[in-house]
Amino acid sequence: MKKRILITGGSGFIGSHLVHRLLPEAAELAVTVRYGNIIKNERLRDIYSDIRIIEADLRNRGALAQITEFKPDVVYHLAAYNHVGESFTQVEECFDVNAKGTANLLDICDGAEKFVYVSTSEVYGHQESVPFIETMNPEPISPYAITKYAGELYCRMKQRMKGTMPIVVVRPFNAFGPYQSSKAIIPELIVNCLKGCPIRTTLGEQTREFNFVGNLVDGMIAAGKHEGSVSGPINLAAGEEIRICDLVRTIAELTDTKSKIEIGAIPYRPTEIWRMFADATRAKEILGWQPQVNLHEGLKITVDWFRDYLQTRSDFMLRRAAS
Repeated sequence: MKKRILITGGSGFIGSHLVHRLLPEAAELAVTVRYGNIIKNERLRDIYSDIRIIEADLRNRGALAQITEFKPDVVYHLAAYNHVGESFTQVEECFDVNAKGTANLLDICDGAEKFVYVSTSEVYGHQESVPFIETMNPEPISPYAITKYAGELYCRMKQRMKGTMPIVVVRPFNAFGPYQSSKAIIPELIVNCLKGCPIRTTLGEQTREFNFVGNLVDGMIAAGKHEGSVSGPINLAAGEEIRICDLVRTIAELTDTKSKIEIGAIPYRPTEIWRMFADATRAKEILGWQPQVNLHEGLKITVDWFRDYLQTRSDFMLRRAAS
């Protein structure tokens, strides 16, 4: 039976991929947005008339009446203030959106059949060992991470209060893919390589794992279809560790760039996390999920998409200049 699905943050990078995937199988699909016009929600342009747009700020409980009226069966909560660096200077907004907004949404969606809270790998922060596993004590090191963890704690409280509230908390690790903002490291590197701009990085000995967005969407959908509640968070991760310097070289090769690559040109951050990758055994055991697209395949898909995107934009600007 098809469900009524609500996706908060559905016009964002990961959320828009989730919307596109779930639309064909939903009885009705609603997306919350801060501004209800197509210009502000470009990633949803091709399906804008097929989804229900709910213009609402999650910080304002009075503005959420449309969600109550919609009566979602399944809720995927992705809306967040999500810039780690800027969260240090926008602390109040970060706390209001991520902590207060999550509490408001959980309270008004109390009757939903399933609530999927999309947390973040950032809650782990500094850990003594790798891979990161769900039983580790979180050590968040940014307002963003602290507030996302606060959302997890509110989910846990709701589960304990109701006993069986159908909540699943997932922690996706470092997403990448088509349509991602160039504020993130992979699209920034790809765009600069395709444009031939100089690439200046640290020595890049720190490691991360990166997950193709399609894999993470698979995991979120599996969480939404899982029967009942799940105690504790679930990592969505490939566990495929890569040094940043090797990531830079791989992207340079895939883009066939003419950029000057300057590895070691800038210093490390004082709070640098040296290794970050996860164990996703729990996701496989509980959700039956594991990634289908490996890092190299995902990077190739993403490079091809950005190459087409930049060419299309360039062609548009040329036509506009000639008119």
